[in-house]
Amino acid sequence: MVKDFKVAAHGRESRGKNEARRLRVKGLVPAVVYGGTEEPAAVSVDPKEITRILNSRTGHNTIFHLSITGAADTPVMIVDWQHEPIKEALLHVDLKRIDLSKRITVKVPVVTLGDPKGVKLQGGIHEIVTREIEIECLPNDIPEQFEVNVADLSIGQSIRAGDIPLVGSMTLLSPADAVISHVVSLRAEETTTAETSGTAAPEPEVVKKGKKEEEGGEGAAKKK
Repeated sequence: MVKDFKVAAHGRESRGKNEARRLRVKGLVPAVVYGGTEEPAAVSVDPKEITRILNSRTGHNTIFHLSITGAADTPVMIVDWQHEPIKEALLHVDLKRIDLSKRITVKVPVVTLGDPKGVKLQGGIHEIVTREIEIECLPNDIPEQFEVNVADLSIGQSIRAGDIPLVGSMTLLSPADAVISHVVSLRAEETTTAETSGTAAPEPEVVKKGKKEEEGGEGAAKKK
């Protein structure tokens, strides 16, 4: 989604760790702009502005205007970024030039709404399997998120990627049968968990008692 954000950028001649340190001392971080018909450009940007965009509702899908000193403003999108692992300070950003007249591929978050009746009335468990889907569309048609109502889901029912309504120029790229969320029974959940952990699900108590009795009978027969 195109936002009315403008981020100032300054060209830089040198690269490397020393240059990056000098920029961070000045309160800036190194960035690279690429894509389109122009050559890649090394620039520096304010990390606070980039963080503000990443933390916005549209996050890294936000298309904003990059104002490079001595050049025309360019629509760009954040495609990669690095944080310092301990303090989580922004270290580097990759920006891609966006042609607003051409379709692009993006991953959009999917949010579920409501409480499934399979949980409230049938005692099932609601599982969210996939939290985003991949679509292709024009830049101006990128949604903030997709919302799906799961209130009518019963045990054994699911919402799949193909069930999400798309509008405008949107085309689904994720597999249509990819499960977004479903409601499963508690017993099915326990079985799945046991299989995943590599341990067998516990046998019913009556079966255990039967085995003990059989073992006791065999032992008695041997003593005779």
